[in-house]
Amino acid sequence: MNDLTEAPVQDYSRRLVLGGMAALTASPAFSKDDATFVHDFDELWQTLADRYAFFVEKATDWDRVRAVYRPLVLTVENRDDFALIVRRVLAELYDSHTNMRGDWPGLVERLQPFDLLVRAEHERARVIAVREGGTAGAAGVAVDDLILSVDGDPMPVATARHMPTCLSRPDPAAEASALNTAVSGYRAQPRRFEVERDGRIHVINVPVAAPSQPEADLSHRQLEGGIGYIRIASFGDMATIEAFDEALSQMRDAPGLIIDVRRNGGGDTAVARPIMGRFISEQMPYALMRRREGSGLGPAWTEYVEPRGPFTFSGPVVVLTDTWSASMAEGFPMGMRSLGRARIVGERMMGLGAAVLPLRLDRTGIDLQYSGEPVYAIDGSPRWTLRPDVETTLGQDVLAAGVREIHTMVGG
Repeated sequence: MNDLTEAPVQDYSRRLVLGGMAALTASPAFSKDDATFVHDFDELWQTLADRYAFFVEKATDWDRVRAVYRPLVLTVENRDDFALIVRRVLAELYDSHTNMRGDWPGLVERLQPFDLLVRAEHERARVIAVREGGTAGAAGVAVDDLILSVDGDPMPVATARHMPTCLSRPDPAAEASALNTAVSGYRAQPRRFEVERDGRIHVINVPVAAPSQPEADLSHRQLEGGIGYIRIASFGDMATIEAFDEALSQMRDAPGLIIDVRRNGGGDTAVARPIMGRFISEQMPYALMRRREGSGLGPAWTEYVEPRGPFTFSGPVVVLTDTWSASMAEGFPMGMRSLGRARIVGERMMGLGAAVLPLRLDRTGIDLQYSGEPVYAIDGSPRWTLRPDVETTLGQDVLAAGVREIHTMVGG
């Protein structure tokens, strides 16, 4: 899958970007005399050159990115076309945390992993996780399926379409990202998979997800034996703090508490940190952070949690995770463990290792975010390598494993 890195990169990139532009409807043109697009491209490239956190880990040749894509900027005449170039530039970093914000016309890749997680296997894609409630699972895609093609394209072809073209060396992480982007498909577009299962070939049509009632950001109930259960589906709304406090007040005397952050795409530290504060009685460190300084990262600083609330819950706590726990839904379990207040039970998480920083391109008004501040546990271990204390296997009942861990912690 590395053939594209040996191809004439500029020719390939031009076909890839400008070919996608044919599908766009025109937006109001900017005057090319005012260098709008070149100005914003240079701002994008230089900001990431100075501040992006993971160039050491990536195989991306950032100078080559500029050489390939800046000439293409001179050929565009509207903001939508320029937005496609921005998307391709960001894709060169194969980082799910570094992407554009907002919706743009055209065939736009979904962020991966969307509702499937796959790994390469003999020019096919082995399904290793299916998101609960996702459209692919509802259509019949299952763990252990071998995906042979997407929308009629064999997996090597579909994957090549999403491979970064400016790599200085082969990188399995880039290949894995391209493979998972290929099976994620495009926003507002159906997917057609050809899969092999039990030696037989099946065609699975995955429709565009129908609008559904969103899950509440927080819900709670009591489990057998009085164990408390609080489900946090998102850390994106400040109202979740008050909802958590109300739920915790009803579980004050519970013998143990399970906090479920599976299928949680993250949110804001300002929401997660006050929730952590309900489990400590004095200020405590919960994470280390760094940011770019020159060509590398500067020294770490410490982030703290303040105690909060009318009482401190001091009983045993388990945090449940899965493949789809991302960003702050990784930082929260890591922080609770760093505080010495929880055990993590479940599947390995998505591995998004940095706080994101926003960037608005001045003249086109395009908003994006990028990985800017790597996060570490108090012991210095990177968040993107975080593993559960009790790691479950795929298909295992994670909630049941969490309940067993609570019983172990209370000694019964």
